[in-house]
Amino acid sequence: MVEHFFAPCPRGLEPGLQDELSALGAGKIRQVPGGVSFTGDWALAYAVNLESRLATRVLWQVAHGRYHGEQDIYKLAYGVTWAKWFTPEQTMRVYVTARRSPLKSLEFITLRIKDAVCDHFRTIKGVRPSIDTANPDVRIHAFLSADEVMLYIDTSGEPLYKRGFKQAAVEAPLKENLAAGILRVSGWQPGEALLDPMCGSGTFLIEAAQIALDIAPGLGRRFGFEALKTLDESLWRRMRKAAEGRRRHVAKLPIFGSDSEGVQVKRARINLEAAGLADQVTLEQAELTERTPPAAEGVMVANPPYGVRIGEASELADFYPKLGDALKARWAGWRCYFLSADPELPKLIKLKATKRTPMFNGALECRVFEYKVIAGSNRREKV
Repeated sequence: MVEHFFAPCPRGLEPGLQDELSALGAGKIRQVPGGVSFTGDWALAYAVNLESRLATRVLWQVAHGRYHGEQDIYKLAYGVTWAKWFTPEQTMRVYVTARRSPLKSLEFITLRIKDAVCDHFRTIKGVRPSIDTANPDVRIHAFLSADEVMLYIDTSGEPLYKRGFKQAAVEAPLKENLAAGILRVSGWQPGEALLDPMCGSGTFLIEAAQIALDIAPGLGRRFGFEALKTLDESLWRRMRKAAEGRRRHVAKLPIFGSDSEGVQVKRARINLEAAGLADQVTLEQAELTERTPPAAEGVMVANPPYGVRIGEASELADFYPKLGDALKARWAGWRCYFLSADPELPKLIKLKATKRTPMFNGALECRVFEYKVIAGSNRREKV
C-alpha cells in the first residue's frame, strides 16, 4: 500500500535528501523549503529511517483537510483511526507547527488535537492514553498552512541526527545530519584524506567514518515505528541484519581530527570509541594555524568560531587572517570548507571563496565557504 511521508531536514540539504530518497526507491518526491515529501510503502519508511544521513525525521501522513477554526481541526483529528496504530497504554505527545495560519494560539491547537486523540480512544477503548512530554511512545505532528491541516505520526521518534551513541557533548554542537550534508557538498569521497582541525566532539569524523565503512547511520538506535501496532517485525529484522552485514572492516582510514584544546580531543575520542570507530580515525591536539597537513592533498571541513559563538569581534579579526595565512603557506592541494554565519569571514581570511552554499544551522542562516588552495595562491577576496 502506498503511503504519504514527509522528511524534514536542515534548510539547504533538500537536494541531497531528494537524492537519498530517490536512491532508496521513493516515489512522487517533491522538495519544499525545509524538507521533502514522498510516497512509498512501510519498507521504504523503515529504510529511510535506517539509511538517511540528511533527514531529521520521517513523518507518516494520516490525515489531511481544510479548516476555518479550531473545531474543524478537532473533528479531523477525532476521526483518525488512532487505535489501529497504538494503544491507550502507550504515552503520546502532540507537536504543532504553522505557516501563515490565521489561528492565534498554537498551544490551544495542540490541546485540541490532544483532546481529539484522547476522546477517540475513550470512545473506542473506554480509556485514554497518557501524555509524556519528555519521552513519549508516539509523537503526533500537525502542520497548519493558511487553510489546510496535515496530521502525521512520527515514525522516527527521537530526531534522526541522534545516531544513538554520542556520550560527550560540546557547546554549540553541529548536528550530525548537517555535518553529513556539508561532507556531501564538499564532494569528499571515501579513500580521500579528510581533516577536521576543530573537531570538537568529533561529529564530522564520525559521519565520514560511517560513510567510508558503509555503516547505516540508524544502526545504533531505536525508532518510533517500532512502537506501532503496524510494525512488521520480521521485515525490520531482515533489513537491520542486511545493513549490519554491509559494514566494511578496515584497520585505518585516512580521516584525521585535531583541536587546539585537549579536552575537545578527549571528547572526540570518547564519542569515536562509543561509535566503535576509535581505531579507524587519527586524533591529535594541534592548533589549526600551526599544524601541518596529514596528506599531500585532501578535504578540510570545519565549523570555525563565528560571532554567535565567540562573541568578541577582536578575536575573530585576529583569528581569520592567521587562518588564511596558514592555508596559503601549508595547505596547497587541499579543498577547504568552512561553515559560518559570519559574512566577514571571507573578507578577513583574505582568500577568494570558490563557492558559497547557503545552509541553515538551526535557525541561523550560514554559508559553506569553499576554498581551493593552489600552490603560490595569494588571491584576495574583493572587499
